[in-house]
Amino acid sequence: MNQYFATVARGLEELAAKELEQLGASSVEPGFCGVEFSGDRTLLYRVNLWARLPFRILFKVSKFPCQNAKELYNGIQTIEWQDYLTPEDTLAVNSTGKNDELNHTHFTALQVKNAIVDQQQEVFGERSNVELYNPDLRVNVHIRNDFCTVSLDSSGTSLHRRGYRPAVGAAPLKESLAAALIQLSGWQPEQMFYDPLCGSGTLPIEACLKSLNIAPGLFRESFGFETWRDFDLSLLEKLIAEAEACQLDALPASIWGSDNDEDVIEQANTNATNSGVENHIYFSQMELAEVAAPADSGVLFCNPPYGERLGINSDLGAFYKLLGDVMKQRFKGWTAFVLSGNKELAKYIGLKSSQRIAVYNGTLPCQLMKYELY
Repeated sequence: MNQYFATVARGLEELAAKELEQLGASSVEPGFCGVEFSGDRTLLYRVNLWARLPFRILFKVSKFPCQNAKELYNGIQTIEWQDYLTPEDTLAVNSTGKNDELNHTHFTALQVKNAIVDQQQEVFGERSNVELYNPDLRVNVHIRNDFCTVSLDSSGTSLHRRGYRPAVGAAPLKESLAAALIQLSGWQPEQMFYDPLCGSGTLPIEACLKSLNIAPGLFRESFGFETWRDFDLSLLEKLIAEAEACQLDALPASIWGSDNDEDVIEQANTNATNSGVENHIYFSQMELAEVAAPADSGVLFCNPPYGERLGINSDLGAFYKLLGDVMKQRFKGWTAFVLSGNKELAKYIGLKSSQRIAVYNGTLPCQLMKYELY
Protein backbone atom coordinates (compact mmCIF):
# COMPACT_ATOMS: atom_id res chain seq x y z
CA MET A 1 0.00 0.00 0.00
CA ASN A 2 1.26 3.47 -0.85
CA GLN A 3 0.95 6.47 1.46
CA TYR A 4 -0.77 9.55 0.04
CA PHE A 5 -1.67 13.03 1.24
CA ALA A 6 -4.52 15.12 -0.22
CA THR A 7 -4.07 18.86 0.26
CA VAL A 8 -7.36 20.69 0.90
CA ALA A 9 -8.57 24.13 1.90
CA ARG A 10 -8.45 24.88 5.61
CA GLY A 11 -11.57 23.70 7.43
CA LEU A 12 -12.54 21.09 4.82
CA GLU A 13 -10.33 18.27 6.13
CA GLU A 14 -13.15 16.17 7.68
CA LEU A 15 -15.35 16.57 4.61
CA ALA A 16 -12.48 15.57 2.30
CA ALA A 17 -11.72 12.54 4.51
CA LYS A 18 -15.31 11.30 4.00
CA GLU A 19 -15.00 11.80 0.24
CA LEU A 20 -11.73 9.83 0.13
CA GLU A 21 -13.28 6.96 2.13
CA GLN A 22 -16.18 6.83 -0.33
CA LEU A 23 -13.63 6.54 -3.17
CA GLY A 24 -12.02 3.52 -1.48
CA ALA A 25 -9.13 5.01 0.49
CA SER A 26 -7.97 3.25 3.66
CA SER A 27 -6.21 4.49 6.85
CA VAL A 28 -7.80 7.91 6.30
CA GLU A 29 -6.50 10.55 8.76
CA PRO A 30 -7.53 14.22 8.50
CA GLY A 31 -4.79 16.68 9.51
CA PHE A 32 -4.14 20.39 9.02
CA CYS A 33 -5.06 21.50 5.45
CA GLY A 34 -4.95 17.91 4.27
CA VAL A 35 -5.80 14.24 4.67
CA GLU A 36 -3.44 11.27 4.88
CA PHE A 37 -4.62 8.00 3.33
CA SER A 38 -3.39 4.72 1.87
CA GLY A 39 -4.12 2.82 -1.31
CA ASP A 40 -2.76 1.37 -4.53
CA ARG A 41 -2.04 2.97 -7.90
CA THR A 42 -5.63 2.45 -9.06
CA LEU A 43 -6.86 4.47 -6.09
CA LEU A 44 -4.35 7.24 -6.87
CA TYR A 45 -5.71 7.58 -10.40
CA ARG A 46 -9.32 7.29 -9.24
CA VAL A 47 -8.96 9.98 -6.58
CA ASN A 48 -7.40 12.38 -9.10
CA LEU A 49 -10.27 11.69 -11.48
CA TRP A 50 -13.17 11.77 -9.00
CA ALA A 51 -12.33 13.81 -5.88
CA ARG A 52 -14.14 17.18 -5.87
CA LEU A 53 -12.53 18.77 -2.80
CA PRO A 54 -8.70 18.36 -2.81
CA PHE A 55 -6.14 20.58 -4.57
CA ARG A 56 -3.37 18.00 -4.95
CA ILE A 57 -2.76 14.32 -4.29
CA LEU A 58 0.80 13.74 -3.06
CA PHE A 59 2.53 10.34 -3.17
CA LYS A 60 4.80 9.99 -0.13
CA VAL A 61 8.35 8.85 -0.98
CA SER A 62 10.31 9.40 2.24
CA LYS A 63 10.30 10.98 5.69
CA PHE A 64 13.49 11.65 7.61
CA PRO A 65 14.79 13.72 10.58
CA CYS A 66 15.87 17.12 9.32
CA GLN A 67 16.98 20.04 11.47
CA ASN A 68 19.18 21.95 9.03
CA ALA A 69 20.35 22.33 5.43
CA LYS A 70 23.03 19.61 5.69
CA GLU A 71 20.57 17.01 7.04
CA LEU A 72 18.11 18.03 4.33
CA TYR A 73 20.70 17.56 1.55
CA ASN A 74 21.88 14.21 2.94
CA GLY A 75 18.33 12.95 3.48
CA ILE A 76 17.34 13.78 -0.11
CA GLN A 77 20.44 11.95 -1.35
CA THR A 78 19.36 8.71 0.38
CA ILE A 79 16.43 8.49 -2.06
CA GLU A 80 17.21 6.62 -5.30
CA TRP A 81 16.01 9.29 -7.72
CA GLN A 82 16.66 7.16 -10.81
CA ASP A 83 13.50 5.24 -9.82
CA TYR A 84 11.50 8.40 -10.52
CA LEU A 85 13.57 10.57 -12.82
CA THR A 86 15.97 10.34 -15.78
CA PRO A 87 18.19 13.25 -16.88
CA GLU A 88 15.87 13.69 -19.90
CA ASP A 89 12.95 14.45 -17.55
CA THR A 90 12.36 17.99 -16.33
CA LEU A 91 12.02 18.73 -12.62
CA ALA A 92 10.42 21.24 -10.25
CA VAL A 93 10.63 21.37 -6.46
CA ASN A 94 7.97 22.93 -4.28
CA SER A 95 8.59 23.51 -0.57
CA THR A 96 6.17 24.19 2.30
CA GLY A 97 6.54 24.48 6.06
CA LYS A 98 9.60 25.43 8.10
CA ASN A 99 11.59 24.91 11.30
CA ASP A 100 14.13 27.06 13.18
CA GLU A 101 16.98 26.50 10.69
CA LEU A 102 15.04 25.93 7.47
CA ASN A 103 12.72 28.91 7.51
CA HIS A 104 12.83 30.02 3.88
CA THR A 105 10.91 27.83 1.43
CA HIS A 106 12.87 29.03 -1.62
CA PHE A 107 16.19 28.07 0.03
CA THR A 108 14.76 24.69 1.08
CA ALA A 109 13.58 23.98 -2.48
CA LEU A 110 17.00 24.95 -3.85
CA GLN A 111 18.80 22.56 -1.45
CA VAL A 112 16.49 19.73 -2.50
CA LYS A 113 17.00 20.45 -6.21
CA ASN A 114 20.79 20.53 -5.71
CA ALA A 115 20.78 17.20 -3.86
CA ILE A 116 18.75 15.54 -6.64
CA VAL A 117 20.79 16.85 -9.58
CA ASP A 118 24.11 16.18 -7.79
CA GLN A 119 23.04 12.54 -7.42
CA GLN A 120 22.09 12.44 -11.11
CA GLN A 121 25.50 13.82 -12.11
CA GLU A 122 27.16 11.04 -10.12
CA VAL A 123 24.99 8.27 -11.55
CA PHE A 124 24.48 9.45 -15.16
CA GLY A 125 27.07 12.18 -15.70
CA GLU A 126 24.20 14.51 -16.63
CA ARG A 127 21.20 16.07 -14.89
CA SER A 128 17.58 17.13 -15.31
CA ASN A 129 16.66 20.66 -16.28
CA VAL A 130 14.36 22.67 -14.03
CA GLU A 131 10.93 23.47 -15.53
CA LEU A 132 8.74 25.43 -13.12
CA TYR A 133 5.41 25.39 -14.92
CA ASN A 134 5.00 22.02 -16.58
CA PRO A 135 7.67 19.62 -15.28
CA ASP A 136 7.78 15.87 -15.86
CA LEU A 137 8.24 15.40 -12.10
CA ARG A 138 7.05 17.78 -9.41
CA VAL A 139 8.70 17.09 -6.05
CA ASN A 140 7.02 18.39 -2.89
CA VAL A 141 8.96 18.76 0.37
CA HIS A 142 7.30 19.66 3.63
CA ILE A 143 9.32 20.69 6.70
CA ARG A 144 7.54 20.30 10.01
CA ASN A 145 9.24 20.41 13.40
CA ASP A 146 12.45 18.46 12.82
CA PHE A 147 11.24 16.22 9.99
CA CYS A 148 11.12 16.46 6.23
CA THR A 149 8.45 14.65 4.19
CA VAL A 150 9.25 14.14 0.50
CA SER A 151 6.40 13.48 -1.94
CA LEU A 152 5.69 13.46 -5.65
CA ASP A 153 2.78 15.59 -6.86
CA SER A 154 0.50 13.27 -8.82
CA SER A 155 -1.97 15.96 -9.87
CA GLY A 156 0.05 18.49 -11.84
CA THR A 157 -1.97 21.70 -11.89
CA SER A 158 -4.30 22.04 -8.90
CA LEU A 159 -7.35 19.78 -9.11
CA HIS A 160 -9.68 22.71 -8.38
CA ARG A 161 -8.86 23.86 -11.93
CA ARG A 162 -11.24 21.39 -13.52
CA GLY A 163 -10.51 22.59 -17.04
CA TYR A 164 -14.06 23.62 -17.91
CA ARG A 165 -13.65 27.20 -16.76
CA PRO A 166 -11.44 29.42 -18.92
CA ALA A 167 -14.08 32.10 -18.43
CA VAL A 168 -14.35 33.55 -14.92
CA GLY A 169 -15.92 36.70 -13.58
CA ALA A 170 -14.53 38.94 -10.87
CA ALA A 171 -13.66 37.21 -7.56
CA PRO A 172 -14.50 33.70 -8.77
CA LEU A 173 -15.27 30.93 -6.30
CA LYS A 174 -12.84 28.01 -6.61
CA GLU A 175 -14.55 24.94 -8.06
CA SER A 176 -13.39 22.81 -5.10
CA LEU A 177 -14.90 25.27 -2.59
CA ALA A 178 -18.17 25.41 -4.56
CA ALA A 179 -18.31 21.58 -4.43
CA ALA A 180 -17.56 21.64 -0.69
CA LEU A 181 -20.31 24.19 0.04
CA ILE A 182 -22.80 22.03 -1.86
CA GLN A 183 -21.69 19.00 0.19
CA LEU A 184 -21.93 20.95 3.46
CA SER A 185 -25.43 22.16 2.65
CA GLY A 186 -26.81 18.64 2.37
CA TRP A 187 -28.46 19.51 -0.97
CA GLN A 188 -29.75 16.44 -2.79
CA PRO A 189 -30.12 16.18 -6.59
CA GLU A 190 -33.86 15.57 -6.16
CA GLN A 191 -34.20 19.21 -5.00
CA MET A 192 -34.29 22.11 -7.43
CA PHE A 193 -31.11 24.25 -7.25
CA TYR A 194 -31.14 27.97 -8.01
CA ASP A 195 -28.34 30.55 -7.77
CA PRO A 196 -29.72 34.09 -8.38
CA LEU A 197 -26.19 35.62 -8.26
CA CYS A 198 -24.46 32.94 -10.31
CA GLY A 199 -21.59 34.92 -11.87
CA SER A 200 -19.70 32.63 -14.25
CA GLY A 201 -21.78 29.69 -13.08
CA THR A 202 -19.48 27.74 -10.76
CA LEU A 203 -22.07 26.76 -8.11
CA PRO A 204 -24.77 25.55 -10.58
CA ILE A 205 -22.16 23.72 -12.71
CA GLU A 206 -20.66 21.92 -9.69
CA ALA A 207 -24.20 21.00 -8.56
CA CYS A 208 -24.90 19.67 -12.05
CA LEU A 209 -21.70 17.59 -12.18
CA LYS A 210 -22.59 16.05 -8.82
CA SER A 211 -26.20 15.43 -9.85
CA LEU A 212 -25.25 13.77 -13.16
CA ASN A 213 -22.42 11.79 -11.47
CA ILE A 214 -19.79 13.33 -13.75
CA ALA A 215 -16.16 12.96 -12.58
CA PRO A 216 -14.61 16.45 -12.35
CA GLY A 217 -11.24 15.18 -13.61
CA LEU A 218 -12.68 14.32 -17.03
CA PHE A 219 -12.23 17.92 -18.27
CA ARG A 220 -8.52 18.14 -17.49
CA GLU A 221 -5.91 17.91 -20.22
CA SER A 222 -3.60 15.81 -18.05
CA PHE A 223 -2.52 14.72 -14.56
CA GLY A 224 0.98 14.92 -13.08
CA PHE A 225 1.31 11.11 -12.85
CA GLU A 226 1.04 10.76 -16.66
CA THR A 227 4.75 11.68 -17.03
CA TRP A 228 5.91 9.34 -14.23
CA ARG A 229 8.12 6.41 -15.14
CA ASP A 230 5.55 3.85 -13.93
CA PHE A 231 2.55 5.48 -15.65
CA ASP A 232 -0.06 2.89 -16.65
CA LEU A 233 -2.00 4.32 -19.61
CA SER A 234 -4.34 1.33 -19.96
CA LEU A 235 -5.36 1.67 -16.27
CA LEU A 236 -6.16 5.36 -16.68
CA GLU A 237 -8.11 4.68 -19.88
CA LYS A 238 -10.09 1.95 -18.11
CA LEU A 239 -10.96 4.31 -15.21
CA ILE A 240 -11.97 7.09 -17.63
CA ALA A 241 -14.20 4.66 -19.57
CA GLU A 242 -15.83 3.52 -16.30
CA ALA A 243 -16.39 7.15 -15.27
CA GLU A 244 -18.00 7.99 -18.60
CA ALA A 245 -20.21 4.90 -18.41
CA CYS A 246 -21.73 5.82 -15.03
CA GLN A 247 -22.85 9.33 -15.97
CA LEU A 248 -26.59 9.98 -15.84
CA ASP A 249 -28.51 11.26 -18.87
CA ALA A 250 -30.95 13.56 -17.08
CA LEU A 251 -31.16 15.65 -13.91
CA PRO A 252 -33.60 14.51 -11.20
CA ALA A 253 -34.53 18.19 -10.66
CA SER A 254 -33.85 21.50 -12.44
CA ILE A 255 -30.68 23.56 -11.90
CA TRP A 256 -30.90 27.28 -12.67
CA GLY A 257 -28.63 30.30 -12.42
CA SER A 258 -29.21 33.98 -13.10
CA ASP A 259 -27.19 37.18 -12.87
CA ASN A 260 -27.77 40.82 -13.82
CA ASP A 261 -24.61 40.96 -15.97
CA GLU A 262 -25.06 39.80 -19.56
CA ASP A 263 -21.31 39.19 -20.02
CA VAL A 264 -20.98 36.82 -17.07
CA ILE A 265 -24.08 34.88 -18.18
CA GLU A 266 -22.26 34.39 -21.48
CA GLN A 267 -19.24 33.13 -19.50
CA ALA A 268 -21.50 30.79 -17.51
CA ASN A 269 -22.93 29.34 -20.73
CA THR A 270 -19.40 28.87 -22.12
CA ASN A 271 -18.35 27.04 -18.94
CA ALA A 272 -21.48 24.86 -19.03
CA THR A 273 -20.70 23.96 -22.66
CA ASN A 274 -17.09 23.11 -21.76
CA SER A 275 -18.31 20.73 -19.06
CA GLY A 276 -20.91 19.14 -21.34
CA VAL A 277 -23.90 20.22 -19.24
CA GLU A 278 -25.20 23.10 -21.39
CA ASN A 279 -28.43 21.19 -22.08
CA HIS A 280 -29.02 20.57 -18.37
CA ILE A 281 -28.57 24.01 -16.75
CA TYR A 282 -30.72 27.05 -17.47
CA PHE A 283 -28.87 30.40 -17.20
CA SER A 284 -30.63 33.74 -17.66
CA GLN A 285 -29.88 37.44 -17.31
CA MET A 286 -32.04 38.84 -14.51
CA GLU A 287 -31.87 41.62 -11.92
CA LEU A 288 -32.07 40.37 -8.33
CA ALA A 289 -35.19 42.51 -7.81
CA GLU A 290 -36.97 40.51 -10.55
CA VAL A 291 -36.06 37.09 -9.18
CA ALA A 292 -38.88 34.79 -8.05
CA ALA A 293 -39.04 31.12 -7.08
CA PRO A 294 -39.39 28.92 -10.18
CA ALA A 295 -40.86 26.03 -8.13
CA ASP A 296 -42.73 25.40 -4.85
CA SER A 297 -39.62 24.15 -3.08
CA GLY A 298 -35.90 23.81 -3.60
CA VAL A 299 -32.53 25.11 -2.49
CA LEU A 300 -31.42 28.69 -3.19
CA PHE A 301 -27.64 29.05 -3.10
CA CYS A 302 -25.58 32.20 -3.55
CA ASN A 303 -22.26 33.90 -2.96
CA PRO A 304 -23.02 37.66 -2.86
CA PRO A 305 -20.20 40.25 -3.01
CA TYR A 306 -18.57 40.80 0.40
CA GLY A 307 -17.24 44.35 0.04
CA GLU A 308 -14.14 45.40 1.97
CA ARG A 309 -15.86 47.46 4.64
CA LEU A 310 -19.46 48.50 4.91
CA GLY A 311 -18.55 52.18 5.13
CA ILE A 312 -16.87 52.11 1.72
CA ASN A 313 -19.92 50.85 -0.11
CA SER A 314 -23.27 51.43 1.54
CA ASP A 315 -24.94 50.16 -1.67
CA LEU A 316 -23.98 46.65 -0.57
CA GLY A 317 -26.07 47.03 2.58
CA ALA A 318 -29.10 47.79 0.40
CA PHE A 319 -28.18 44.87 -1.87
CA TYR A 320 -28.13 42.43 1.07
CA LYS A 321 -31.44 43.82 2.33
CA LEU A 322 -32.92 43.24 -1.15
CA LEU A 323 -31.54 39.67 -1.14
CA GLY A 324 -33.24 39.06 2.24
CA ASP A 325 -36.52 40.55 1.00
CA VAL A 326 -36.52 38.43 -2.17
CA MET A 327 -35.82 35.27 -0.15
CA LYS A 328 -38.47 36.09 2.47
CA GLN A 329 -41.25 37.20 0.11
CA ARG A 330 -40.76 34.99 -2.96
CA PHE A 331 -39.09 31.77 -1.81
CA LYS A 332 -41.49 30.45 0.84
CA GLY A 333 -41.04 26.69 1.20
CA TRP A 334 -37.38 26.85 0.08
CA THR A 335 -34.10 26.51 1.98
CA ALA A 336 -31.47 29.16 1.27
CA PHE A 337 -27.69 29.09 1.73
CA VAL A 338 -25.69 32.32 1.58
CA LEU A 339 -21.89 32.42 1.73
CA SER A 340 -20.82 35.60 3.49
CA GLY A 341 -17.36 36.96 4.21
CA ASN A 342 -18.74 40.04 5.96
CA LYS A 343 -20.73 39.64 9.19
CA GLU A 344 -21.90 43.27 9.20
CA LEU A 345 -23.33 42.94 5.69
CA ALA A 346 -24.99 39.62 6.52
CA LYS A 347 -27.11 41.37 9.18
CA TYR A 348 -28.83 43.34 6.40
CA ILE A 349 -30.43 40.11 5.12
CA GLY A 350 -32.82 40.55 8.04
CA LEU A 351 -33.50 36.84 8.55
CA LYS A 352 -32.45 34.57 11.38
CA SER A 353 -30.16 31.79 10.17
CA SER A 354 -30.89 28.27 11.42
CA GLN A 355 -27.26 27.20 10.97
CA ARG A 356 -23.86 28.84 10.36
CA ILE A 357 -20.95 26.81 9.07
CA ALA A 358 -17.45 28.34 9.24
CA VAL A 359 -15.45 28.00 6.01
CA TYR A 360 -12.51 29.76 4.39
CA ASN A 361 -12.66 31.33 0.94
CA GLY A 362 -8.92 31.43 0.28
CA THR A 363 -7.58 33.10 3.43
CA LEU A 364 -10.83 34.93 4.17
CA PRO A 365 -12.91 33.47 7.03
CA CYS A 366 -16.52 33.13 5.88
CA GLN A 367 -19.80 31.66 7.03
CA LEU A 368 -22.22 29.53 5.08
CA MET A 369 -25.56 30.62 6.51
CA LYS A 370 -28.67 28.48 6.22
CA TYR A 371 -32.15 29.99 6.18
CA GLU A 372 -35.39 28.01 6.41
CA LEU A 373 -37.91 30.07 4.42
CA TYR A 374 -41.29 29.06 5.82
